[in-house]
Amino acid sequence: MTVQQPVHDNSLSDKPKEYCGVFGIYAPTEQVAKLAYFGLFALQHRGQESAGIATFDEGKIRCHKDMGLVSHVFSEEKLQELQGSWAVGHNRYSTTGSSHHCNAQPALEDTRLGTLALAHNGNLVNIVELKDKLLSMDGDLDFLTTTDSEMIAKAIAIYVNQGMDWTEAAIAAFKISSGAYSLVIGTPDGIIGARDPQGVRPLVIGSFTEEDGTIRYALASETCALDIIGADYVRDVEPGEMVWITESGFTATQWAEKPDKKLCVFEMIYFARPDSVVHDETLFSYRLRLGAQLAKESNIEADLVMGVPDSGIPAAIGFSRASGISFGEGLIKNRYVGRTFIQPTQHMREVGIKMKLNPLKDVLHGKRIIIVDDSIVRGTTSLKIVRALRQAGAEEVHMCISSPPVTHPCFYGIDTDSQDHLIAATKSKAEIAAQIEVDSLTYLSKEGMLEVTKEDPASFCTACFDGNYPIEIPDSIKASKLILEKTTV
Repeated sequence: MTVQQPVHDNSLSDKPKEYCGVFGIYAPTEQVAKLAYFGLFALQHRGQESAGIATFDEGKIRCHKDMGLVSHVFSEEKLQELQGSWAVGHNRYSTTGSSHHCNAQPALEDTRLGTLALAHNGNLVNIVELKDKLLSMDGDLDFLTTTDSEMIAKAIAIYVNQGMDWTEAAIAAFKISSGAYSLVIGTPDGIIGARDPQGVRPLVIGSFTEEDGTIRYALASETCALDIIGADYVRDVEPGEMVWITESGFTATQWAEKPDKKLCVFEMIYFARPDSVVHDETLFSYRLRLGAQLAKESNIEADLVMGVPDSGIPAAIGFSRASGISFGEGLIKNRYVGRTFIQPTQHMREVGIKMKLNPLKDVLHGKRIIIVDDSIVRGTTSLKIVRALRQAGAEEVHMCISSPPVTHPCFYGIDTDSQDHLIAATKSKAEIAAQIEVDSLTYLSKEGMLEVTKEDPASFCTACFDGNYPIEIPDSIKASKLILEKTTV
């Protein structure tokens, strides 16, 4: 089945884009393709450009992948064709490699032990050096895609073809790959799950019991994908750890000698679903605390606190509770507009934000409004929202952001603009407030953001806020995005 590439209006998109979602499940008595489908469905927010599932059955691999949403790519008939005992799946938003069918995952690679299927969330930073190394190891390599994920798959294949088994080859490949990667890799013998030594991107383990009482395992980017298939969260795959899931259960190997946990803090603030569990609590609870901390750090008199749907709502509720200012819905989101096949007319583009968010005039009229959002990247959407609120009769509009200013681009799997396009990298807070036409602008402090995690502040990657990159980035890669030496905020 070929799915038409959806067209969408990027002018209404002002959020950092991660991403990808990965999923794996070992369940010989279940319809693993369907379970993988529902797991990917729960992870749809992590990537909407392509989707794919590969299944394994007695040494035979079956794979289907295409452009589009999970529900567009897979039909009941197609899932029935994907018979197997275990499966790996992937949702993609392109970070390295453009948005084309050839870059859809899982990435497949033939080896002497059979075909592997690799699903990758993250971004390598040593792709130039890695490609040269792989070509030096095998001069006949033919790269079919433009993704770093294919390089990891080819590295594993080369080591397998040199005589290593699956786990030995995987560890050897991990050790020559630098950057952020959470991987779910299907092989004819079982499933490998792994994270880079910093654990920048998440990966969790779940378990469930088959009808015969056998305990089986699943891997996913977030716990919400375990919930949907009825699996229980066991624990995270640790930074620098590899797990190997087979008929015998799962075993774990700490392959990195000096792991240094640096989970992307934006997973906490925005990327992951609010019902996903991180550090033994849902992210909804953390985002409530972000809002409460934001209220403590601000001093605004207002009549109503509202959030930008949907990601700003938990922090807005927390802000309301801490400040005593009433929470209300001021914007209604059209949840079906996300990716459309039909381009809006020029007039509708001029109206702008109302395709996605429509203000409630009777709620907003004559009110002093505090609107809470999780981030400002370029400021384009914030301006459209503020203008819509004023047109609906808001007397004052105060913008409160539940994260610090985004001043540096990401190289670890988040698609951010180059630094000169990040509004907080080029303008002061006062200049940003003037550009987005608010009465006041408040950002959460980095210290406040980290304090309310209730975890060691050093265990998070905060590079997008402070430029402290935990994994060394080659100058050739850095130069493509990082062009300013200091910020003005």
